[in-house]
Amino acid sequence: MLTATTTRHTILATRLGDLTLVRDDDGLTGLYFPHHWGRPEPVTGPRDDAGFDDVAVQLTEYLDGARREFDLALEPRGGELDLAVWEMIAAIGYGQTTSYGDIARRLGGVSAQEVGAATGRNPLCILIPCHRVVGATGKLTGYAGGLSRKRALLDLEQGLRP
Repeated sequence: MLTATTTRHTILATRLGDLTLVRDDDGLTGLYFPHHWGRPEPVTGPRDDAGFDDVAVQLTEYLDGARREFDLALEPRGGELDLAVWEMIAAIGYGQTTSYGDIARRLGGVSAQEVGAATGRNPLCILIPCHRVVGATGKLTGYAGGLSRKRALLDLEQGLRP
């Protein structure tokens, strides 16, 4: 028997803009910037701050340059390819980058464009660090939160203040 889970959300003010955090009983299901394209689910109902203390502390520490890894229950929802791509993205080290093509080669049987599309569907930006995925030449391409935020996150991780 399936049981319904309760979904709730809150807003966290950061220097990169307000972040909408979404969770259910099992963990975080979404983290979105304002005007974030590709939100997989609408955020409805009243704001409910319960259950977001750990993520708020860890995101603040990360954005202050005091944290390099997150220790949070993540529950991203997506198809088989999406989950495989997001798992590879999650393994990219702090301050490192890789390309869509490199992820495609490591997965085998998929194109860089398919990897790019799956990356664009990442519901947990920053936590699944898709800002660390760049074009083949190192060019910043596509970021649902905007290229200026992608640059700011990469600069933060490379010791430059955004």
